[in-house]
Parts: sequence; structure tokens; C-alpha cells
Amino acid sequence: MIFAIGEILYDIFPEYKRLGGAPFNFAFHVKNFGTPICLISRVGNDLEGREIISFLQQHDLPIKNIQTDNRHSTGKVLIELNGKGVPAFNILPDVAYDYIEFNTSIASLLNADTELIYFGTLAQRSEYGFKTIQRILSQRAPVTKCLYDINLRPHCFTEQVIVASLRQCDLLKLNDEELEILKQIFAFKKSSRSFIEHLMIKYRLEMLSLTKGKNGSELFTLDKHLKKKTGKLNNAADTVGAGDAYTSILSIGYINKWPLEQILETASEFAARICEIEGAVPTDPNFYKKIIAGIIR
Repeated sequence: MIFAIGEILYDIFPEYKRLGGAPFNFAFHVKNFGTPICLISRVGNDLEGREIISFLQQHDLPIKNIQTDNRHSTGKVLIELNGKGVPAFNILPDVAYDYIEFNTSIASLLNADTELIYFGTLAQRSEYGFKTIQRILSQRAPVTKCLYDINLRPHCFTEQVIVASLRQCDLLKLNDEELEILKQIFAFKKSSRSFIEHLMIKYRLEMLSLTKGKNGSELFTLDKHLKKKTGKLNNAADTVGAGDAYTSILSIGYINKWPLEQILETASEFAARICEIEGAVPTDPNFYKKIIAGIIR
């Protein structure tokens, strides 16, 4: 069992809208690869919230821990794409996922046979969300690992949130831009490689995953460092959700004890496939069957 906590929202593109939010994207992929998943989030008591609940039911994603907020609307992100399909995000503030509540259902999950908790930064931007997520992480069973998909968005993070989250995590996923932001926050003047080693030792990380867009990705443990170049994309639509796709495979590979080489190769391939569709999750039900047949070994 994996459970993911954080935002579920609508990505509003210039000509269409798609369900999004890194925890939702992550959970959708994990479920469709056959791994049990529980998504904890919060939506408004509005049309968009009802649409989300309906979508989750139609795709056999459990809704027990999707809370409904009568005061705050469902989250939205306004997205503009540049000529290369790279997104710019306008994340609307003070929405339902900022107010996820710790309740008895969540408490029971923490006592269950949960192998991994996935969480990020955005749903901790409010003091309420920060306290809720840190409470969940601090009350997990000793055997439950945490994957922190840092996902730093402008004006949606603080040093306090980042440090507290790093202290809780066992696996860290970040991209090259986020790595530079962290170096600035911690006033680290040496090389990026030295900083990665510093993070792994200081926060006792088992694994660190660094994605670098067109420059590929890298995977670090305390005794290994692997690199993977990005292959040529066929008919790329946009890069929205590529990192979430990558992280889903990272988690599946970790809990199934895949070799590091297999994790890196498969995560890279799946992220590339997601870049070939519009939005972060596929609408074709056969999409995952093709992926499983092609790259899940």
C-alpha cells in the first residue's frame, strides 16, 4: 500500500482543462500500474469538486479520504505553455486542499500496512496544511517510508516547510531548478554534487532522484550514482506531469526492490511517454497496458 497526500485540482489550459495536482497524478499512475493506493485530499462543495469525485469513482480510485470543504473552492491552476510546450503556472490561493483535516480515517491508515507515504510542498503552503501533513508524517509507523516530491512553486513554499519535510523523508525527488533553489536557501557555495551528498548525509536519505528535463536524470544512493540521458521525444505535446510520472515509477520500483538501473530506465521511459499526451494523465484506457507491455519488466 502507498498513500499520497496533497492537492487535487484542475489544470486550466488555454483550450481545455484536465485534472491535476502532483499527488493526484502520482496516485492515478500508481493505481493503473496495479499498486494499491490511497489518495488523501480535499475539494470544494462545488461543480468542480463533484466532477472530481465522479472521475475518481469512474476510474476506481477510492474516494473515502477525499474530503469536501463547504467554505473553500476546489483548487485550480491556470497554465500557459510556451512554444516548446513548457508550462508556466498560476496557482490560485486559499482553496480546499489548503485545509486537509487530520481525522480518524487518516489515523487508521497510519496503523495499516502502509509501505510508503508520498507528499509534496504545495499542500503545506498554508499553516493549516503544514501542520496536518507534518502530523501525519510524524505519526507514521517506523517501517513506513516517506517520499518527498518537493515540487517547489513560486510563492508556495518556505524554508520552514522544506526543512521539516526533509527531516521526515527517506526518498527525495527534485529537478535541477529546485536543486539550485535549495542551494540558495541553505547558502551552499560548493558544487551541486557536493550539495546532494550533503543532503543525503544530513537528512539520512536512502535515495535522491534528480530530473533535468532534456538533459536526462540521475539517481543517487550513498554508494551509487547513475545517469540516464533523455531519449528523443516523438510528437511531444507538453511536459506537464512528466515529473509526477517519473516519481510514480520511482516509488513502485523502490517498494518492489527493483535494481536501481531498472528504476532509472523505466521512470525515464514512462515520463517520456507522458510528454506525448496533453496534460498529466492519459484518457486512453489502453495507455497503461502498452506501457506495462513495453517497459515494466
